[in-house]
Amino acid sequence: MVESSMMELDKELDEKLDKLVTYCMSTGVIDRQLYYEYDVKRGLRDSNGKGVLTGLTEISDVVATRMDNGVQVPAEGSLHYWGYNVEDILNGRPGKGYKFEEATYLLLFGNLPNKSQLEAFIKIITDLQILSSQFVRDVIMKGPSENIMNALLKSIVMLYSYDDDPEDTSVRNTLRQSLQLIAKMPLIAVYAYHSYIHFVKDGSLLIRNPKPQYSTAENILRMLRPDGKFTPLEAEALDTALVLHMEHGGGNNSTFTTRVVTSSGTDTYSAIAAAIASLKGPRHGGANLKVLQMFDCIKEDVKDWENEDEIKKYLQKILNKEAFDKKGLIYGMGHAVYTLSDPRAVILKKSTRALAEKMGCMEEFALYEKVEKLAGGMLMENRHLFKPICANVDFYSGFLYTMLGIPRQLLTPMFAIARISGWSAHRLEELVNNGKIIRPAYKYVGEHREYIPLDERE
Repeated sequence: MVESSMMELDKELDEKLDKLVTYCMSTGVIDRQLYYEYDVKRGLRDSNGKGVLTGLTEISDVVATRMDNGVQVPAEGSLHYWGYNVEDILNGRPGKGYKFEEATYLLLFGNLPNKSQLEAFIKIITDLQILSSQFVRDVIMKGPSENIMNALLKSIVMLYSYDDDPEDTSVRNTLRQSLQLIAKMPLIAVYAYHSYIHFVKDGSLLIRNPKPQYSTAENILRMLRPDGKFTPLEAEALDTALVLHMEHGGGNNSTFTTRVVTSSGTDTYSAIAAAIASLKGPRHGGANLKVLQMFDCIKEDVKDWENEDEIKKYLQKILNKEAFDKKGLIYGMGHAVYTLSDPRAVILKKSTRALAEKMGCMEEFALYEKVEKLAGGMLMENRHLFKPICANVDFYSGFLYTMLGIPRQLLTPMFAIARISGWSAHRLEELVNNGKIIRPAYKYVGEHREYIPLDERE
């Protein structure tokens, strides 16, 4: 009887909700012509898709063009952290490890560390990375989520309660909090994943403490894998991916979110939680997962992976909204800034190839290469574009992570583990420069109306 009443209540609630949705859909649509009339920069971009200048930063530079006789033309992309080319940072100490830690130091303090500074910084990160058993039990393991980004968000917000001085936004206290979050984020993500596997999927519970003699990349692999083992090549590949994902200018959605929220004067945990919420979106941090899902369909429907004509026909079906998710998008291709090449994709492709050769996955790697080769030209032709379209960082990263044994639930969290270094650097830069609260304008385009008493409304 009670169950029947609940079902009737649910049905009644659904019907009421449907009506409210109809109201929302009918009243919330703005005439698109008004965006042109008022020259609104939708998405903070101009009519050519270029980002509107909203701030200044010294932290990183995303370069995609060069000047040729006074004219700006497309160029091979490059990415610079505090003026240093990220490729040089990665190639500076081949096979030495701790590249993520070195680049994090650079982002936070503006200079590359010398040997003693790097060793001291690594010791700080190592000392701060441990999570208390109480936090793991009471926060991470309770209410495990299939979406690990939600688990990350919950845990970051709860760390506020474990901080003796969470509201102090001084540079010193914010730096302390940032270092703790950078150190603890890998553990939170991996533990949240294992908790989900155990409590929801009835798998084994694996909670392994990090080793102080291991780098961030090495500890992620050790904590994630049942046997805790990994090869130097695997650790180097993950270290490289973390460096490439850690920062990309102040205009990307999650970093801009960090700066917007920071400008309001809120605490560090709230600012980073907001950034995580932004990164969770499939248009931002979830793109490499979409690439993997797209390739699942390609591998299933394309019978001959070496036949470029067959691959091209399937890609055309994707563009025609006849295949995959029927949105007409070839995921992993194209970027808001880069045109000829995304330097992160170029570097990741090298790491992916090296790993594929070692693991016997060259047939799959060759398929990725063929799709990359074909997709750019097809997108330009189908959309009548003159700007070159290149593979972006998401194109190969999901494949790389998959070869490393990182589950799909952790793909976007891996992005967050890396990007928190950039978020922290931008939060500190915003605080140091004591900027105004960020408040862009919105134009009201509705009508003013006379108030109607409740009893007189139809």
